[in-house]
Amino acid sequence: MRRAHSVAPPRFRALAVSMLLAAIVVACSEPRDPIVVKEGMLVLENQTTREWRNVRVTVNDHFMGGVPTLLAGGLMTAPLGDFQTGFGQRFDRGRMSVFKVRVTATDAAGEPVALSWGK
Repeated sequence: MRRAHSVAPPRFRALAVSMLLAAIVVACSEPRDPIVVKEGMLVLENQTTREWRNVRVTVNDHFMGGVPTLLAGGLMTAPLGDFQTGFGQRFDRGRMSVFKVRVTATDAAGEPVALSWGK
């Protein structure tokens, strides 16, 4: 008597192929930029597994802003008009463009965090 070979049902094979393709797409996609400047907004993403503390964002060397903490995986979203100089001058999108962003912070382990965007 001959034994039949076990073959996976077509639905199972289709699911396995779909999962494999999804894993390939995720693995091959480019990582997101942690700093994005778009349509008058600045978005900062903490892509680490540690909370950031005393987050300071400097736009074009003069306009500053920030948050006390940014959770691991968290986002800070701020209109560019909220950034201001030490003299209280606000960033004016109508007259200015962003060419540089610098981010400094300290992570939960006390290690320094430094990110930059642009020139």
